[in-house]
Amino acid sequence: MRRRVPCLVGVTAVAAFVALARTGTDAQAPAPAPALENRANDFNAFTVQGAVTALIGPGGNASTQGNITVQVSDDATVLVDSGRGDANDRAIAAIRRVSNRPVRFIINTQAGRDHTGGNEALAKSGRPYGGRASGAGFLIADQGAGATIIAHENVLARLGGAKGGAPAPFGMLPGETYFTPEHELFNGEAIQLFHTPAAITDGDSLVFFRRSDVISTGDVFTTQSYPRIDLAAGGSINGEIAALNRILDLAIPRATQEGGTYIIPGHGRVSDEADVVEYRDMLVIIRDRVQDLLKKGQTLAQIQATKPSFDYDRRYAVAGYTGEQFVSLIVDSLKASAATPAVRSAR
Repeated sequence: MRRRVPCLVGVTAVAAFVALARTGTDAQAPAPAPALENRANDFNAFTVQGAVTALIGPGGNASTQGNITVQVSDDATVLVDSGRGDANDRAIAAIRRVSNRPVRFIINTQAGRDHTGGNEALAKSGRPYGGRASGAGFLIADQGAGATIIAHENVLARLGGAKGGAPAPFGMLPGETYFTPEHELFNGEAIQLFHTPAAITDGDSLVFFRRSDVISTGDVFTTQSYPRIDLAAGGSINGEIAALNRILDLAIPRATQEGGTYIIPGHGRVSDEADVVEYRDMLVIIRDRVQDLLKKGQTLAQIQATKPSFDYDRRYAVAGYTGEQFVSLIVDSLKASAATPAVRSAR
């Protein structure tokens, strides 16, 4: 179902900081500017292009918070993901530094708590589409409702406990889901959601802001580590490569393969098509090495002994998620794929 919000121009609020110091023989050392206090713990707003801003959590590119995408028109704000949920006040403050328009939609790219943990608080900070005006289509009981949370139906099933695990609080759950390959809404520009089946999970969505030319990918793409594919949640190495190929189908570079379409990853720095190409090629190379060794009948221990990811480990292996662990995951994924029909062939 399409949502349409009138197309107007977004407004960005910029804060100015002034430090005052006393002078004279009795002057004391100036106190630190209150506005700068604990700045390192804030979400950092990075203007990407068009109407889109990226909020990167405390710690910068090393933050464990999922990146939050903010898109603004003259009367609404749309978010992609909501962070981990343990710094909601700071996330809301950062959103309001970007725009004073109410949050009306929150799009979840997946069910992971580092992307959905702030759903309830950030939704309550906003307002439903249509506002509070008389005749807007809302019942009296709905007038205090917050923003609408949108996700693929598999995200709702997982957060709601239908696919195992404890159900999330009701306020975290998506109130609107889609089950088709694509979904659309509008907020000053066309916003397209593309379901990428069996990538990190079975409910991943790519979010494409068409006029701004920005793609928000969730954990399908990250600049920090190997992809944390969740096989138990329906993810696969081949589906992950297919999802990266979908990003590359949508992205167009400006010149010499740089700029043009910008990519906001689930974690890490804002990127462009060339970054996604390098990440996709890395996965294909490691996947093909492992697949070749499997065809030769080698065991997991034998495959790991050849170190198929060795030339990428210094870049993508991190504490708690090593190259050996990633290779083991690929082995399990390829064995599972061999037992079931392929999701989509990766070029």
